[in-house]
Amino acid sequence: MADVMDWDSAYRGEGEFDGEPPWNIGEPQPELAALWREGRFRSEVLDAGCGHAELSLALAADGYTVTGIDISPTAVAAATSAAAERGLSDRAAFVAADITAFTGFDGRFSTVVDSTLFHSMPVESRDPYLQSVYRAAAPGAGYFVLVFAKGAFPPDMEQGPNEVSELELREAVSRYWVIDDIRPALIHSRVPKIPGMPPPPLEMLDEGGRMRMQAFLLSAHKPS
Repeated sequence: MADVMDWDSAYRGEGEFDGEPPWNIGEPQPELAALWREGRFRSEVLDAGCGHAELSLALAADGYTVTGIDISPTAVAAATSAAAERGLSDRAAFVAADITAFTGFDGRFSTVVDSTLFHSMPVESRDPYLQSVYRAAAPGAGYFVLVFAKGAFPPDMEQGPNEVSELELREAVSRYWVIDDIRPALIHSRVPKIPGMPPPPLEMLDEGGRMRMQAFLLSAHKPS
């Protein structure tokens, strides 16, 4: 479904979005924040496709050591600057790299978190991505994925994420990881400022006026 987006342009506030991209909500996705508060994450953490890295920064502020990887140098520069401003540079580091082919971290991470990355890449990139993050994970590491579910977007939408069915997600991830759970979830997003786009129905909005869209939350682990 999705064309390959120019991610760096999106983070520069160019292209189809007017200013900040809608997935920048200024805080971690609530579904993943709940896992963090439940103690499901263990240091070191890999934030795969970190973007502006609000999850990484929140974890670092809580004492975790985190590495964020993103293909956009603009996003990585913003995350690095935010870490310095918040006094977190000793616990949060960011790298501009292709998540499907990055190296140098073999067996390092006890937790890998994918906050809305999986659906953002071309379908043919999923397997190289899964191999890469599996290689970077330590034995026994946890893997958590928040991804748009089929039907989150209108079927006639010309461009958009590569949404997944539960079966599609399970089949892709289980080639490498042991799946513990897949459950329905929500992804929160700011309402995009796209000319001609009608406002979303009120039932889609949370108390802060952000959209809530259908998703899956996958939990898995690497065998010890």
